[in-house]
Amino acid sequence: QVQVVESGGGLAQAGGSLSVSCETRGRTLSPSIWGWFRQAPGKEREFVAAISRSGETAYAADSVKGRFTISRDNAKNTVYLQMNSLKPEDTAVYFCAARLSYYSGSRDPQNQSEYEYWGQGTQVTVSS
Repeated sequence: QVQVVESGGGLAQAGGSLSVSCETRGRTLSPSIWGWFRQAPGKEREFVAAISRSGETAYAADSVKGRFTISRDNAKNTVYLQMNSLKPEDTAVYFCAARLSYYSGSRDPQNQSEYEYWGQGTQVTVSS
């Protein structure tokens, strides 16, 4: 049984920083790809960022480029999302997602169906 467990998040002021992290538990296999998604109240869940197994390839939504950084530590089966220059519109529940099976670089990391395991979500609130 694989569990995906998030931690971090919380409350920050606009312009501030927060970080969230996520790890897989129950297996030692490092995810082939990690992704972060978010869902604001009344909105669809949307892609935020993703990172390949090697960490050499990272993807980010236009709305967070230059402000959010995704990274991973394969020895710890953990992925991190560092969020800087936060804006009120970044307020959402943040979900991490993992795929353990083979992942081809030609696939779309923004597609939620590419991920096999999901965390429960962690709240990030940015006040103006």
